[in-house]
Amino acid sequence: MEQTGTGVPAEPTSAEKAAWSSAEYAAVQKDEVVGALLAFFLGTFGAHWFYLGRNGLGILYAAFFWTGIPSLCGFVETFLMPGRVRAYNFARAQEIAVRVGVGPWSAAAAPPPLPHSAACAACGQPLDGRALFCPRCGAAVGPGQQRAAV
Repeated sequence: MEQTGTGVPAEPTSAEKAAWSSAEYAAVQKDEVVGALLAFFLGTFGAHWFYLGRNGLGILYAAFFWTGIPSLCGFVETFLMPGRVRAYNFARAQEIAVRVGVGPWSAAAAPPPLPHSAACAACGQPLDGRALFCPRCGAAVGPGQQRAAV
């Protein structure tokens, strides 16, 4: 990073931000094969959940390993782990992109809000045209329900 004439560091370039986010992502990225193997061989003890940082589920599996139920669940989760690892990696990539300020998830690149086409008849909260329930009061406002015009 270069310094401006005032001694204050200049804003990092997009290439520097991309390199920084790539390095951070490489440090937290998990491997799908490792997750599946942990579920298959050590799923009885919840090792695959510890691998994904879901320690509560890992402890639950470890506490009840003697029942045999976690063994069955671990076998089934062997086939689900690649998708869960991809979801974990995607969530970490989003967090890093927001923190660093790059990619489609950065605050500067946030999409504009959806236009509001209606309001809740019960509380007046503006609603997205696709909403089925009011986020403020929970009243049903979906198709066939009464909506107030905005």
